[in-house]
Amino acid sequence: MTSDDIPEYLCQDAAVAARFARLKQRPVALSVRGLGKRFESGKGAVTALTDVGFDVHKREFMCVIGPSGCGKSTLVRILAGLETPSEGELRVYGEPVAGPGPDRGMVFQGYTLFPWLTVKENVMFGPRVAGRAHLFAESEAREWIDLVGLSKFENSYPHQLSGGMKQRVAIARALANQPRVLFMDEPFGALDAQTRANMQAYLLEIWKKVDITIVFITHDLDEAVFLADRILVLDANPGRVREVVEVAVPRPRTFEQIADPMFMATRRHIEHLIHPPRQADTESFPVLRMAVADPDVI
Repeated sequence: MTSDDIPEYLCQDAAVAARFARLKQRPVALSVRGLGKRFESGKGAVTALTDVGFDVHKREFMCVIGPSGCGKSTLVRILAGLETPSEGELRVYGEPVAGPGPDRGMVFQGYTLFPWLTVKENVMFGPRVAGRAHLFAESEAREWIDLVGLSKFENSYPHQLSGGMKQRVAIARALANQPRVLFMDEPFGALDAQTRANMQAYLLEIWKKVDITIVFITHDLDEAVFLADRILVLDANPGRVREVVEVAVPRPRTFEQIADPMFMATRRHIEHLIHPPRQADTESFPVLRMAVADPDVI
């Protein structure tokens, strides 16, 4: 397939266009307006984010992507209430929020499980802190553990699990608190390629079965196009919204679609937003000679 065979990324077939029309009729789950973040340092203030604004609709799956240093993790930490913005407003279903709350859950790249607790006890932790009775919390935990496919491991400890299994426990633990919006900060970044692909498929299956809105931070273009309804693309220095891209790839998604022309068109457009094409400038990369040139090395 040549570049001439790849369609314009904005092209949507009738089913995809209808899906986006329905999505935009749903209530706004998360509204962000004029969000900014500055960090003070010995050399003065550093602006990480400026004038960030966007909406995420109920049950939407939005990915956030951008170049290194664009403030993706800072943004998601603010949305989850773990960082305080310097300015701007955040609302969940129309209610202004500041700080963490049970309406928002968070899954980190690190598994953040309590190593001294079993899988079931880790998932029960939030409901128990919220005051639910032990038997009720245990019953709820088993439902979430079953949802992520780990029923046979409910009495195992984190050190007995693979990386993908640990991250499934982390997802179940976040969902057990019944948040309305789930934030995920590069949750599969530490996994090998095969496990990462499996986790992406698991996550889409979980999302289908749970009434939840997901905001997913990633640096992987294929992951963003595979998972998202829309992709929020950030510029860097400081981080600001470059574009919100509607992913025209039909659902349900399969890994075979990675070779689909529409998948490739969307990926190429996002890549150009993040890394605009430019003529290579070899003069800007000084290289010290460490060996005698080999004519077979080009």
